[in-house]
Amino acid sequence: DCVEFVRSFGIPMLVLGGGGYTLRNVPRCWTYETSILTGENVKDELPYNDYFEYFGPDYRLHLPVSNMENLNSREYLDRTKSQLLDILKEVEPVPGVQIQTGQVDSQLNPRGLQMEVDNPTADETVDPDRRVSREDTGRREHAAEMVP
Repeated sequence: DCVEFVRSFGIPMLVLGGGGYTLRNVPRCWTYETSILTGENVKDELPYNDYFEYFGPDYRLHLPVSNMENLNSREYLDRTKSQLLDILKEVEPVPGVQIQTGQVDSQLNPRGLQMEVDNPTADETVDPDRRVSREDTGRREHAAEMVP
């Protein structure tokens, strides 16, 4: 329903996958979503094709509805929503066109996100214009390397 709703606006869309799917559900999901995006109806009974095995064991587009119990508590959902909104508050909005204001508060990484800093190792602090030789690293050259 979500893809169909966004498609109803008639604007260009880039649809990307998420994760956490099971192998038997991924082909079904993308087949169905692609049919919604293209406006084509796809029958539940799928014709034989190169990817037919992915739709086993019943080889139909739609799976039977299961009555799985929703194990997500209201407290868990509220806590997750709150954490997500706190993170989103710290994300700097991006304009539709690139601008450079020169403002101090304009950052690439929002303050709320703790980014890992990659500190250079001793090997990386040498002169970048000087090529490191085998003697510098103490490594031996494999006999198969640099064979014409």
